[in-house]
Amino acid sequence: SKSAVSNTAMLAFAATVKQVLSKATTPTVLASIPLVTFDGEKATTHEFVELNDPVMGGRSSGTWSVMPTFGVMDGEVVDVPSLQAPGFIKATADGAFPDAASASAGALELEVRSTTPQYAGFRVSLAAGAVAPPYSCAGGGSIPLSRGCYKAKFSVPAGDGWHAVSVPFASFSDLWSPATGEHTKECSEDASACLTAKKLSSLQRVELWAEGAVGKVHLELKSVSAVPAAPHPNSTPLLTVSSPAALAAAAAPAAATTASRTATRPPAPFGTCSGAVQKQLRFGISGREQPTVPVPLPATESLAEAVCCDNRTVAYAEP
Repeated sequence: SKSAVSNTAMLAFAATVKQVLSKATTPTVLASIPLVTFDGEKATTHEFVELNDPVMGGRSSGTWSVMPTFGVMDGEVVDVPSLQAPGFIKATADGAFPDAASASAGALELEVRSTTPQYAGFRVSLAAGAVAPPYSCAGGGSIPLSRGCYKAKFSVPAGDGWHAVSVPFASFSDLWSPATGEHTKECSEDASACLTAKKLSSLQRVELWAEGAVGKVHLELKSVSAVPAAPHPNSTPLLTVSSPAALAAAAAPAAATTASRTATRPPAPFGTCSGAVQKQLRFGISGREQPTVPVPLPATESLAEAVCCDNRTVAYAEP
């Protein structure tokens, strides 16, 4: 009868809606975490101190000054005579910083502007877990007990306005040359060099550098924040539909994409699994197709494969 057919269609429609809803998620957007500001806020206002390479026999010169709402690093980097290579100037701030662990998969954001955007040696470093931050941020892991000062490069766009410059936490490493500032090992090559959530939970020092390139330097800093990674959707966004056929058409691209994806294991020497990954892992990990971890990985690895079988993610595993 027509009634029976109608009921069957409605049941099929309801089953399809339930299936789509079960896969759809509402991303949780996490707020950025201010680490350094110049607005007088107690938790984020820190005193910066200028340090230049004359402590190493160099001739670079720089100053740090504070305006009402921002700090200014100004100076010039020249060659260190004994090294015949560029020296450095830097501004450092020590103290207790807000817990930034929730942003470990994201980036450090610097609100900056510069009259020397062409300068090629801007760097930022964060000390965490260091035995002595000044020592670690001078040794770069090249001498005993000098691990724990994580450094990364950044550049500043030209223009008079303030720019939000994003530096991914995955680009930081605490293994770098004290002579040049260049990384000797990347986080993607050595998990022990990565700036993990545990480290970000207890930062000890923030540093701004002009290093490894000669030239005039003028950098203005308004704020430093830890910004969580953008939420990664697991399914096609919900659409308003008026019939089973329309809903099926809307869901078809997502179904085709899921069906066509071929999962791959981590390549040697990173793979650690000898068998299949366990199914039905908790917290929805088994259903997440992208390896959303702060380490560059092939997009064909699922989150379960990355967490369970890829040794590049060991530093981010919970104990």
